[in-house]
Amino acid sequence: MGLSVSRLLSGLFGKKEMRILMVGLDAAGKTTILYKLKLGEIVTTIPTIGFNVETVEYKNISFTVWDVGGQDKIRPLWRHYFQNTQGIIFVVDSNDRERISEAREELQRMLNEDELRDALLLVFANKQDLPNAMNAAEITDKLGLHGLRQRTWYIQARIS
Repeated sequence: MGLSVSRLLSGLFGKKEMRILMVGLDAAGKTTILYKLKLGEIVTTIPTIGFNVETVEYKNISFTVWDVGGQDKIRPLWRHYFQNTQGIIFVVDSNDRERISEAREELQRMLNEDELRDALLLVFANKQDLPNAMNAAEITDKLGLHGLRQRTWYIQARIS
């Protein structure tokens, strides 16, 4: 009895863990966002070949964030990170109007994967400080987010 009560209480009040996959096209700002979340500051980054992984603590949740490179040659490897992923952070360069349709294709391809059917989606509309940046509403439209009827999703405009 004592063990089950303690297990129940730790489930309610204990530390929770979440596995997050952060992807997006190359140069969208994924690694910058990861280290801003982890360290609270902007760090100089280089293009990610492979992945970065960090644990970020927030309140009683421990997020393990996998930041995977976005170059076109690396994108087919994203699927190797899908298993047990509970949340997806899809980072979009809000200023990159030329590749927003490419970002949409990659996002839709990924969301069609069965392993990600229950994953929450957070779209980071990054680089909002640039003069020609698309706002969150425009990115929502161009990515077709309103068509995601069976998925919980959010969009967050941000500057990194």
